[in-house]
Amino acid sequence: METLVVASSNKHKIDEISKVTEKFGIDVISRDDAGISKSLEIPEDGSTFEENSYIKAKAIMDICGKPTIADDSGLMVEALGGAPGVYSARFAGEDQNDERNNEKLKDLLKDIPYKDRRAKFVSVITLLFPDGRKIVARGECPGHIIEEERGDNGFGYDPLFVPEGYGSTFGMLSPDVKNEISHRALALKNLATELERMAL
Repeated sequence: METLVVASSNKHKIDEISKVTEKFGIDVISRDDAGISKSLEIPEDGSTFEENSYIKAKAIMDICGKPTIADDSGLMVEALGGAPGVYSARFAGEDQNDERNNEKLKDLLKDIPYKDRRAKFVSVITLLFPDGRKIVARGECPGHIIEEERGDNGFGYDPLFVPEGYGSTFGMLSPDVKNEISHRALALKNLATELERMAL
């Protein structure tokens, strides 16, 4: 299969995607490596992960003319009515600052007991082909939010999120373990299943 272009400049996200896709024999390159200008900003103005994922994939594919994969993902906290949701990266402002986002989340949950801090990471991946074919895959990883960050691995809300069935945060788990159980890994596995079904 021809190499897929990842509609992202986020190194963490690209590394995570490539570590999972290589298990399925799928090579990926970043939008930068595909010759897309670093200055190109794609407005993520959809109201769902599905909409934003499609917007990003379509914008990059239209420019490079190659199969393009885009992920839109985020954290949904039950006690906050599903927030931060599609605003996860810019929860505390437009500059996408992990530390401030985590501080805001902790502040909003400060009076809520652990048992009521249920949350899930959601990833929706869209793969678009120049011939019009489209695959949409979703993955979810349920868990809880703890009171203080633990662990130096990962990024974003990883140090605050304990996945169901584990005693460690995403920030404490090794990349290999996280890449087996994360929302993005599950979405990519579902994507790979669809790719095999299409016999690409």
